[in-house]
Amino acid sequence: MTPATQKEMPANFNFQEEESRLYEWWEENGWFKPEHAPEDAETFTISMPPPNVTGVLHLGHALFASLQDLMIRYERMRGKAALWVPGTDHAGIATQLQVEKMLREEGTSRHDIGRDAFLERTWAWKEEKGGTIVEQLRRIGASCDWDRERFTLDEGLSEAVQEVFVRLWEQGRIYRGPRLVNWSPGLQTAVSDLEVERAEEQGKLYFFNYPLEGDESIAVATTRPETILGDTAICVHPEDERYQHLIGKTAYVPMLNREIPVIADEYVDREFGTGAVKITPAHDFNDYDIAQRHDLEMINIMNKDATLNENAGPYAGMDRFDARQKLWADMEAAGMTIKVQDHTMVVPRSQRGGEVVEPLLSTQWFVKMDDIAERALEAVRTGAIKIVPERFTKVYYHWLENIQDWCVSRQLWWGHRIPAWFREKDGDPEGEIYVGRTAPEGDGWVPEEDVLDTWFSSGLWPFSTLGWPQETPDLKRFYPTQVMETGHDILFFWVARMIMMGMWFTEEPPFDTVYLHGLVRDKTGRKFSKTLGNVIDPLLLIDQYGADPLRFTLLTSGTPGNDVNLDEARVEYTFKFVNKIWNITKLVNMNLEGELEPGLPNQSELDLPSRWVISRTQKLIDNVQYLFDAYQYGEAGNQILSFMWDEFAPWYLEMAKHPLYNGTEAEQNQTRRVMVYVLDTCLRLLHPYMPYMTESAWQYIPHEEDALIVAKWPISDKQLVDEAAETNMGIFMSLVRDIRNIRTDYNVDPGKRISAEIKPGSYRKQLEDYGYIFGRLCNVPDVSLMSDDAAAPENAASTVVNDITLYLPLEGMLDIAAECERLQKEQAKIADRISGVEKKLANEGFVSKAPEQVVQRERERLEQLQAESAQIAEQISNLCG
Repeated sequence: MTPATQKEMPANFNFQEEESRLYEWWEENGWFKPEHAPEDAETFTISMPPPNVTGVLHLGHALFASLQDLMIRYERMRGKAALWVPGTDHAGIATQLQVEKMLREEGTSRHDIGRDAFLERTWAWKEEKGGTIVEQLRRIGASCDWDRERFTLDEGLSEAVQEVFVRLWEQGRIYRGPRLVNWSPGLQTAVSDLEVERAEEQGKLYFFNYPLEGDESIAVATTRPETILGDTAICVHPEDERYQHLIGKTAYVPMLNREIPVIADEYVDREFGTGAVKITPAHDFNDYDIAQRHDLEMINIMNKDATLNENAGPYAGMDRFDARQKLWADMEAAGMTIKVQDHTMVVPRSQRGGEVVEPLLSTQWFVKMDDIAERALEAVRTGAIKIVPERFTKVYYHWLENIQDWCVSRQLWWGHRIPAWFREKDGDPEGEIYVGRTAPEGDGWVPEEDVLDTWFSSGLWPFSTLGWPQETPDLKRFYPTQVMETGHDILFFWVARMIMMGMWFTEEPPFDTVYLHGLVRDKTGRKFSKTLGNVIDPLLLIDQYGADPLRFTLLTSGTPGNDVNLDEARVEYTFKFVNKIWNITKLVNMNLEGELEPGLPNQSELDLPSRWVISRTQKLIDNVQYLFDAYQYGEAGNQILSFMWDEFAPWYLEMAKHPLYNGTEAEQNQTRRVMVYVLDTCLRLLHPYMPYMTESAWQYIPHEEDALIVAKWPISDKQLVDEAAETNMGIFMSLVRDIRNIRTDYNVDPGKRISAEIKPGSYRKQLEDYGYIFGRLCNVPDVSLMSDDAAAPENAASTVVNDITLYLPLEGMLDIAAECERLQKEQAKIADRISGVEKKLANEGFVSKAPEQVVQRERERLEQLQAESAQIAEQISNLCG
């Protein structure tokens, strides 16, 4: 153990200097690496959800980094070979947009400079700007193994991506063809659901008459009139009596006069609109499904830039929204329109560009997901993977049980290029397709221009980052990983894909636990928005308060799966808690002298306050462990705070000053050892939450390990739990609180020394030994023990705890009438409680059916209440006449 005499501590924890110093010290000593643990140590691995290489630290990053760092530090302290694999995602769309913007500012474009030059510029941009998020993750204390940092486009991960694609092709699970996808006209690429933001907006519902054969018509409503030009059917419900006679007839597309059938399908909602719907399979996902069932023609009317193509007839070349107005005007002129009304609708917009996303029929690469999804379902059904909180399991099942084939191609340049080549065959330039790990031999082969969906590479993240498809030492030792911690909003888009890919290609679950956190919102529960003006920059909070207060606040403000409401005032409160712990450590440090014997003294040698605080510490350890095992990190952190702020500091450390300043050398030494033990335990428990301050403070108290980051996690000792000490200490604490309340009630200056007279009941010995507590904690240094039959002093306020009656003679300071009123109210409360217990004991059903110990406990409670009532009656008699 290091010597007990320590160098003088600074007045405050200087986080500005200490955070960078400590982080460098940890990293230089290799404590972030799993190799620090013994070779035979159990492993614990987390793969960091890779933030976009374009990103800067926002509150979502701060939350996931804090949670994962808590998990990794905790397991590291438990002696495991803890590996946190960091990395960043190439973020295909976001990065390409940044570089294209830069090129526009230079007066050029990616098409002007060509693909190779564009990729060269993008890599240069990544090297220059891409490290920002990594440095900011370091600032918040992320103890990753940075030597193992990965990037989704680095050489090893690219090999994994190519291998997976080729194997899926060889297995017949990848195909290429026209299907409906989310299309971003601004980006001119297919996009995933995650890159589409859907929100209610005010739009229009257009009602018109669709012409039918025989000079008939049918009323139809649409929110997108321009899609009329791509209609291939009118659909009604088969049981709708209004339209049954029309099923099978021919309708004519307005302004194009193209013939289409009237069909029936149970999909139609008879109550919405007119009960008849137009079917545009190439531009609506629901219509696409209907077209599959009825073998309808697919007519795409839109170009990639959202102008209309030749299938739109006279509207070809027009922007989609201009075409909407022109077509509607033409239909009005032709007498086809009925009305236009306001309509609230859900509008899909590109997350990056903000433009309205179009469902578009497009030739893309797809992965057949049915069998792959089944394995992922089985992993969770059998318990091989646990989802926390469990309620998201149903969401996971629903998505995978209804999964659609995955569109994995993107019309971008930045990303993993699809390993495919085309060659002309029978007049079709793409008639022959080759997919392989290397370019095909022979002439005429043209490489595929498309790249893979970013989620394709990140779906391999847990095993590709460890070296797969090579049998690397890291893959053998650290895969499968243990926990995947991420936001519940990407359960489908990323977590499910990782499970599917892991089960399919490694035949093992990629992790055993999925921990889902919620979104970070403002203190009132609103989303952060520049429009609302409520955005909080975590880096500014770190600059102002340090990383520890922000981490602790984020970690203790929510529960698994639920959103975190961040109040800056709470960060400030936690900052005060950090200062409180620092001051506690200073108090302990300044009272250390000489060499301290490690561990705790024998229980029999300790005074009541020491036995009490040690017992409470064991229960704290147990509670924290129980909550950690249940992933309730927020409640665990709050319990540590409560113990330190509400028990250890205001009670034990104040009581400890008596033996420290007035006790024998042995008593002083025993108290020092207890103080160090409790503080050391608290700092260990708090380290995963507040790594910087706890490490710095820990260096000022005796310790055996090199650093707190690799110190042992506390384990409770049941033999140190002392229920009797807790009960007796609870009595003293109740008396102290009552004295403080009496002082407050009668406006007695807290600094004024007053005396007390006590009828000790069955606690005479404890009050004789520890009467100093009243002097320390409520400025009542003079305590006289009375005989139990002595008369109560006149003009005294009093309180009763168990069979102890304490009087505070307040001559000249007491409002006797007010005290009499208080005692009478207290007596009435006790009378009500006595009545309740008596009724329970008079209930034959309760007495005969309840366990004997329960009945006996009620009898003892009645006796206790009756004793308290008698004592209060005596007080009223003495004080009030």
